[in-house]
Amino acid sequence: MSLFSAIFRRDKAGARSLSAYVDHHSHILPGVDDGFRCIDDSLKCIDTYERWGFAEIWLTPHIMEDFPNTTDSLRARFDELSAAYKGPVKLHLASENMIDTLFVERLANNDFLPMGDRLLVETSYFDAPENFHEVLEEIKKKGYRPLLAHPERYRYMDFDEYENLLSKGIEFQLNIFSLLGMYGNLARENARHLLKQGAYTLSGTDVHNLRQTEALNELIKNNAICQAITSLK
Repeated sequence: MSLFSAIFRRDKAGARSLSAYVDHHSHILPGVDDGFRCIDDSLKCIDTYERWGFAEIWLTPHIMEDFPNTTDSLRARFDELSAAYKGPVKLHLASENMIDTLFVERLANNDFLPMGDRLLVETSYFDAPENFHEVLEEIKKKGYRPLLAHPERYRYMDFDEYENLLSKGIEFQLNIFSLLGMYGNLARENARHLLKQGAYTLSGTDVHNLRQTEALNELIKNNAICQAITSLK
């Protein structure tokens, strides 16, 4: 439970906040994928997170065959958003990389937006990529630590596969909405199991729009996230 041990606090007025929380997965960068569409909405989202005490947000737009973003174009869009936001939350740019044919090409060219020395990757929810484990090893050979986004949501994975990946040094990133059943019962139960096992290294909202921003707002207000986490102790 160490992942969340210091996140939930109350401020001087007694309001609950995500004190010093770092969101390691979001689609707030506007107009580049299936996430936020315009800078104004992105700024509204960041302002909401600021009120709850977020310290840092990693903007992790998709890079995949459906959204073949280039690193240069994403950096340019990130610079626009950074110039427009004047608040205290630190913004960082990385990417969420689908392991597909485009990814293999970019891997050969080492053309990525990493999260420090971590590389955030995802797969189809239904099928493992071809040569999945070999690709993960190639990522490590490039000097990155593979960070698997929301493993609890992959229907083809079972607990043996989770253990196999963890034993090979693959890190897991939790989608906190999964704990509330927002992606179905299977994802919720997988998330609860992995959290109890201490399998997650990092967490994120994976927020895509203002509707989800408001949903998170209500979940924090109503103490739902904290209750879901503390109930697993």
